[in-house]
Amino acid sequence: MTNLEKYNGAFCEALEVDESKLAGLKYQDIDAWDSVGHMSLISLLEEAFDIMMDTDDIIDLSSYEKGKEILAANYDIEF
Repeated sequence: MTNLEKYNGAFCEALEVDESKLAGLKYQDIDAWDSVGHMSLISLLEEAFDIMMDTDDIIDLSSYEKGKEILAANYDIEF
């Protein structure tokens, strides 16, 4: 499984959204991406990539695209 597949899978599972809706998705764009959904997403990302995200990164992860930027820049995860 590629890193992109893991990443997309975490979003789809945590937010109960179809993969086709991920591009451009932002925090609170959908009902499922509230504070509880956000923490579920973070948990799944940490598990998928075997990382522990910093608090600042958790707060900054405000969109699908921003999450990829954060993981690439701060956790050496390539997409």
